[in-house]
Amino acid sequence: MLKQNLVLIGNGMAGVRTLEELLKLDSDLYNITVFGEEPYGNYNRIMLSPVLASEKTIDEIMLNDEQWYIDNNITLHKGKKVTEIQRGRQQVVTDDGITVPYDRLIIATGSTPFMLPLPGADKEGVIGFRDIKDVNTMMSATENYKKAVVIGGGLLGLEAANGLMKQGMDVTVVHLGGSLMDRQLDEPASEMLRQSLEERGMKFLMKHSSSEVLGDERVTGLRFNDGTEVEADLLVMAVGIKPNFALAKSAGLYCERGIVVNDTMQSYDPKIYAVGECVQHRGIAYGLVAPLWDQAKVCANHLANFGIARYEGTVTSTKLKVTGIELFSAGDFIGNENTEEIVFKDAATGTYKKIVLEDDKIKGAVMYGDTVDGSWYFQMMKDGTDVSAFRDTLLFGQAHLGDSGHNPETRVAGLPDDAEICGCNGVCKGDIVNAINEHKIFTLDEVRAHTKASASCGSCTGLVESLLSHTVGGDYSATPSTKPVCGCTDATHDEVREGIINMQLTTMKAVREEFQWRNADGCASCRPALNYYLLCAFPETYVDDPQSRFINERAHGNIQKDGTYSVVPRMFGGLCTAQQLRDIADIADKYKVPEMKVTGGQRIDMFGIKKEDLPPMWNDLSNAGFVSGHAYAKGLRTVKTCVGEKWCRFGTQNSTGLGVKLEELTWGSWMPHKFKIAVSGCPRNCAEATIKDFGVVCVDSGYELHVAGNGGIKVRVTDLLCKVQTEEDVLEYCAAFTQFYREDAHYLERTAPWIERVGLAKVQKALEEPEQRKALAERFAISQKKAQIDPWKERAQGTEALEFAPIKVSALGELV
Repeated sequence: MLKQNLVLIGNGMAGVRTLEELLKLDSDLYNITVFGEEPYGNYNRIMLSPVLASEKTIDEIMLNDEQWYIDNNITLHKGKKVTEIQRGRQQVVTDDGITVPYDRLIIATGSTPFMLPLPGADKEGVIGFRDIKDVNTMMSATENYKKAVVIGGGLLGLEAANGLMKQGMDVTVVHLGGSLMDRQLDEPASEMLRQSLEERGMKFLMKHSSSEVLGDERVTGLRFNDGTEVEADLLVMAVGIKPNFALAKSAGLYCERGIVVNDTMQSYDPKIYAVGECVQHRGIAYGLVAPLWDQAKVCANHLANFGIARYEGTVTSTKLKVTGIELFSAGDFIGNENTEEIVFKDAATGTYKKIVLEDDKIKGAVMYGDTVDGSWYFQMMKDGTDVSAFRDTLLFGQAHLGDSGHNPETRVAGLPDDAEICGCNGVCKGDIVNAINEHKIFTLDEVRAHTKASASCGSCTGLVESLLSHTVGGDYSATPSTKPVCGCTDATHDEVREGIINMQLTTMKAVREEFQWRNADGCASCRPALNYYLLCAFPETYVDDPQSRFINERAHGNIQKDGTYSVVPRMFGGLCTAQQLRDIADIADKYKVPEMKVTGGQRIDMFGIKKEDLPPMWNDLSNAGFVSGHAYAKGLRTVKTCVGEKWCRFGTQNSTGLGVKLEELTWGSWMPHKFKIAVSGCPRNCAEATIKDFGVVCVDSGYELHVAGNGGIKVRVTDLLCKVQTEEDVLEYCAAFTQFYREDAHYLERTAPWIERVGLAKVQKALEEPEQRKALAERFAISQKKAQIDPWKERAQGTEALEFAPIKVSALGELV
């Protein structure tokens, strides 16, 4: 097929990121030509401040060197300015006469620094702060001059001032307003920042309006409206940026504050796309990098003819790139008459936090000194999480974080390189930083791919994101709230689940075709997810795909590090008879089980089982009356109980009996992730019901129902769902809650992060109406009816090379 011509005007971060995303989708669709005005490859513009401060070099902030363009068959024209877009002929023309045709055109001309139109602003030594040339000019000035003035007390101005001060210059910051970074910080945080910078030697002239640049050929000072003056050998204007859309406007494209684009990043000319700081989307022109990444991904999706992605705007956050100063802000941190504020301030330690809430949802946050939980607040703000269930501890961050001994007081940026960040995978800070720098990483998913940090339990995600933000700058690509199912598609979990129901997509093939999967057969990440979503949506008709199961689930044994398996028969409520113990002992002797252990889930685990012994062993266990304990499945694992009122002098209800009923109700059910239940016979909570996915605490007047606990690496205490009076109520609520979790959560999302994402209020609302609760419980019963009666022989077909003998239906349940 004849390739089309794709031309990119602008060799900056947004445009080249679009090409990177496009090459992932289809590397053979276009002949690609890139024009860049600067004589360099693509570099990380947001890291110019550390270059000015001599913390990084130009080479270290290069994202794509010239070899990258060669390797990807991209024609790069460095130092070439496109002066004309001839839309009728579909070609672009440069200032030196180069003409290149296009079938599709991307405009990514970025922005230009806003220069105050002051008398004398054209003198030598008056510059903006936008590119490598500006940095080189400032670095050269530091060799011969000592006094610098920076106009602008915003983010860019302070970073420029800090860099010049690190180069030995005497720096004064001039600001029109009364508060530094007044677009990113409130007054208390701004004042703490000013005091900290003054302690470092930076000077400030607040509420000063500039009137004239002094000097003959070179700047010597700056005069203000009140007649006062300040000396200056170098004057940096950092008062803002403006979208650079003059070229697009001259070509007749519709522009307002920028090039107006729709949700597919198309301009009013459908052959011309635009991304980055030069565009205006839904009335907004973005000046941060995170939105540019989102735009690039959407634009690439449509250039590759997938046509399913939409850009709907980006919620942004800000961090200052000044070493030793930690601040973070996001959203509406000022608030209004409809909002509430939660504030913490400790001047002695230099810590300040303010969270703005509206209807128990985070609308904005500003933090100074301790910012390690900024990513956590930011994600909840983007997700619209209801925080009412934990707002009393919200200000203290993820204080329940149990991973590797880290806590919110730890400054991740100040940790030594050998400090462990991800306890699950043993990943240290230095490993992550090195991967970020070596592979030019900007996203959490990329960190996970290269280091496995945050890829397991997820409790270190906030630390990894903070480290990512600190390393690449505050505008890194934060974890999106609409994360795709996997790399095969841009469709999210919610979009896929909604599509399965609304369009009655009853097979994995139908789902992949409808959502234009890039890999026709899917991958190891999406196949189990799609299999689960279809099984949940159509429990009576969908035929489960055993090959989309984890080996542990297919073999009904938990694979161990030596390649053998452990087998766990279910013991309902932890109850057993002497005969059952004899049966287990006889079976253990028969298969020469080298080790057995009584587990914390009130069962017996048999280790060292050979793969070929699994089918006959389960046959023997089945004949003895045992079913699978599913200790290896994405489903119900255990129901932990105490002895309750029958034996315990403190017991208030029959907790063991209720636990057995709950286990009989829920065993064999597929879930998005593992699921644990506990029933404690009194408020002393010996069964630890308040750290389970569904917990029951028996009290004199009935039963307290608790949900979304986690007793693993990241300990999370449950939220109180409600209080009921009868066992029948407990069973109905358990079935309804479980089904709502099954239908609403993403695959591999446990109840704890699910509740934190959607909010407890959503779950309570779904269960409080009796008819809706009953309907959920009935749907769960339908799924259970099939889960617990499907023939094992039929379910076992095609599983690895294991030949399972026909055994009793109940022996293995649904989880094949």
